[in-house]
Amino acid sequence: MGTKTIGLREEVYERLKARKREGESFSDLVDRLVDERRTDWREGFGTLPDSAVEDLKATARASRRDTADGLAKRSDGAIEALSSGGGISTDRDSGEDER
Repeated sequence: MGTKTIGLREEVYERLKARKREGESFSDLVDRLVDERRTDWREGFGTLPDSAVEDLKATARASRRDTADGLAKRSDGAIEALSSGGGISTDRDSGEDER
């Protein structure tokens, strides 16, 4: 098996050296790191482009607002139904009150 010589900046060499396991060659280290990058699906998380961050934040805010609005409406409806003497029906009911 042939070998290749590559040049690394000093700080890159030190970072690689710090990740090198006992008894592991630099070739084995690079091979392991390349395999990890290829097979670890979690590596892609946190790499959202800056241009998409604000859109994602706005979507999350809208979703939270819509969820809160929906909960408030259902809560108000339940309180109104209970205070008027009626029961609360659910989607599972056949239209009859739970009382």
